[in-house]
Parts: sequence; C-alpha cells; structure tokens
Amino acid sequence: MPLSDDTTTHVRRTPGTTRLIDSTELPPAQHFVNGAFEDAPGAEYLEVVDPSTEEVIARVPAGSTDDVDRAVAAAVAAKDDWARLLPKARSEVLHKIADRLADNADLLVRLESANTGKPRPVSQEDVDGTIDTFRFMAGALRATTTMAAGDYAENHLSVILREPLGVIGVVTPWNYPLLMAAWKIAPILAAGNTLVIKPSEQTPLTTLKFAELVADLLPPGVVNVVSGRGAVVGAHLAAHPDVNMIALTGSVASGRAVARGAADSLKRVHLELGGKAPVVVFADADLKAAAASLRVAGYWNSGQECGAACRVLVHESVAEEFVDHLVSEVRTLVVGAPGAGDDVEVGPLVSRAHLDRVVGYLDRAASQGVRAAIGGSAIAGTGYFVAPTVLVDVPEGAECAREEIFGPVVTVETFSDEDEAIRRANDVPFGLSASVWTDDARRSHDVAARLDAGTVWVNAHLVLANEVPWGGFKGSGYGRDLSIYALDDYSRTKHIMHNHAR
Repeated sequence: MPLSDDTTTHVRRTPGTTRLIDSTELPPAQHFVNGAFEDAPGAEYLEVVDPSTEEVIARVPAGSTDDVDRAVAAAVAAKDDWARLLPKARSEVLHKIADRLADNADLLVRLESANTGKPRPVSQEDVDGTIDTFRFMAGALRATTTMAAGDYAENHLSVILREPLGVIGVVTPWNYPLLMAAWKIAPILAAGNTLVIKPSEQTPLTTLKFAELVADLLPPGVVNVVSGRGAVVGAHLAAHPDVNMIALTGSVASGRAVARGAADSLKRVHLELGGKAPVVVFADADLKAAAASLRVAGYWNSGQECGAACRVLVHESVAEEFVDHLVSEVRTLVVGAPGAGDDVEVGPLVSRAHLDRVVGYLDRAASQGVRAAIGGSAIAGTGYFVAPTVLVDVPEGAECAREEIFGPVVTVETFSDEDEAIRRANDVPFGLSASVWTDDARRSHDVAARLDAGTVWVNAHLVLANEVPWGGFKGSGYGRDLSIYALDDYSRTKHIMHNHAR
C-alpha cells in the first residue's frame, strides 16, 4: 500500500538522469574458473535488476553442478602451490589486491549501488571496508600465534603447526555482496586455502568484477566464481567431496540447508546467519544519544543488516520520551535512489519479493494492534522502497519483535526491571548482536555479560573493526569473521611430537 502524506516528512528523491554504471564497466557475464572467464553454452541466464528503477541491468549464467565441478577441480589443482607460499609472499599478494581495489574504488562503489540500490555513502563504506579487510589479513597472516613449542611429555618435543584446510566453498548474501565476499576471501587466502565462491544471484556483479580486477594477481584456480542459484550451486558446493569447508553468510534457512549438505562428508561448516538485535535502553541512558545512534544503526543499508538495531527494549518510565526522540531522528532520513544525490541515506529493498515480505510484516503488525509512530508502509512509485518505520505498542512475543524483518523497521517494547529486560532480550532464536544503553558502569558490565549475543555494544551499536571478531550464537550460526579468529577458522591445528631421548 502507498505511503500517505501525513505519516512522514521523508524526502522522496527521484533517480538522476545519469546512469550509475556504463555497460562497458560491467563484468563479463560468465563464470570465472581457473583464472579466466568462460562461456556457459546452453546455460539459463538470470536477470540482475536495479532495485531503484526495476530495470534489468545485466544477466548472469545460472551455474550447474558441472560448472561447480570444474571450479572445484581448478581449486584443487591450485591448492598445494598456494599453500606452500611463504606467509610473506601471500601477504604481498593480498596487499596488491587491496591496492587494485583502491585504484578502482569509484567503479566498485557505482557498481554496488547500481546492483543493490545502496546510497553512495553506504557503498563507499563497503568498498573501504573491503580494502581494509585485505590489508588487515595481509598483516595478520604474518603474525599468527599458537602454543609455544616445548616438552610437555618427558623427552618429547611438541610442535604445533597451523595448516590450510584446502578448498573452501563460499556462499555470500545479497545485502553486502562485495564486503561479505571480502570477509571470506581475504582470510581464506591468507590462511593458504583456495576457494570457489557463489555470490547471490540477485547481486553478483561486484564479486564478478572483483575476479576480473585481480585475475592477473592470483595464480589460476586460487579464486573461482560460479554464479547461480543456491539450491544448485550452493548445495553442490556444500556436498562436494573435494571441498574441505563450506562458509556461508545468509539466512537461517540457507544455513540449515548448507549444514545438512555438508553432513555426509563431515566437512567443516562456517555460518554467519540472521539476527534480531535487542537494544536495551535503561532509564538513566542518554536518550537523545541512543535515538541518534539508532538513526544509523537501525536503518543503515535500509535495515538489510543482520546486526541492525531493530528491536528496542526501553524502560517504561522513559519510553514515551525515547520514542519522541527516535521519531524525530527518523523523520529526517532522506529516502531515494543512489543516483539522486549523496545526501540520500536510505535506498530501496533488494527485490520485489523482499519488498512484499517486509510489507507483509507491517500489515500483520497493524492488524494485531501494533502502531506505526512513523512510516509503516511501502512508498508509492518506481523502485522497492519502504518508509523508515518505528513500530510502538508492541506486545511481548509479537511476530514483528521476534522474527527478522530485514527492512527499515525498528520495534519498541517496554520493560519494568532489569531481569525482565535481559530475559526478553534473550528470548529470540538469534544471538548475533545486542547493545546496552546506560550511564551506570557496573550495570553495563553485568548486563552485557548476561546478553546471549556474539557482540554486545555499550552506548553504541553497529560499530565494527577488522581487528575484532564478528559472529553469533544460537540461530545466528557459528564461526567468526574478521580478526585473527577468522584465520583460525580457515586453518587446522596439527601436533607433531619428536622423541629426543638419548
């Protein structure tokens, strides 16, 4: 349903007349295998749609199991030589990749915005983060730490080695196509592995462009890209006997499917799945600062963010004041297409299907008595836009407060005491991230320790750095992205013991 004029003062920006990307700047519409793009004769092609204009901007092949087999074979052939490189040599390659990406940053920003509808500042941060991910891993791989060699049994010297796993299958999501690819590719390469990556069929362009840009920097077969559907390409990667690990960022349903597919071969599984981040606001918190933070953390990337600050639990004594601050902040957000100007902050959702899904949540919430203090519906016109929304009068256990909507929607619930706040914050299937807002230092330490989430911010939300790990508990999966913990995930420990008795 269209957004009525009296619910919001958002600015609806129309797309500019200049296209974000020229057809000559698109990557080849082919799989990238063994160091080169290859034709896919007879393949079905999948349309790639600009969600701001609803126009088809490219078509990519729907990969088959045969395509996966060729890519895996290339990765297997390349793995031993890549693994034998000294850390310094692999580090230098990763630095060269970062330099190449930096040289093409503007192109990657525009391509990401065209494919996903991201406002330019969001795409710019993604590209900057991608470059920094490679730079961090280039340094980290030369400074790994492990248990000291020594005698732990009499006359026996123990040496601990870190070895690559081999070939890693990677499945990445549509919400952060380039950045999530980097979060996987950089540590996988740093640890000495080769890989086959399947980008989302909805947003494959920057991953294919990445392969094109760095093709001359990597030995053939080290990085391979097969586009296509998860049910075919992703499933075959998960089950493939020559793939030593499957790493996925995506939905809970996708994570379950990948884990099932990996079970027969007992390969390792790395899952970064969904979230429903609680934002626990106590009565002594700086309410204005919390609302200002949620203006970004709740609506960044149109709320298509697994760590988004999407579920507020605020003390009942300050709930009305907090909602007033939050609505005032949300009212200033600028919604529109990325080509409409750098002041646009909230873009479209990724697809018509996802738009319908998000609007379905909003419609059901309204039918259950939940009130939209601002927003609450789609925006009429071209593109898959939903108005930034704050839902209030949300009862405990409501669908909108328990399930991952994955759109520009923040729910607000109230609590009466600390124990209730913690119980309700933890009473969701996810455990990716959370935040605590209070000026009481002791409370902040205690509550953060009791929240069941992989990352807990205090008086902040959605602040990330490559030096610290990212990953969740419960339905949010297992394994860690970023930091030296990612290098651990993509390697194995070998103990060698020498009898030196004389």
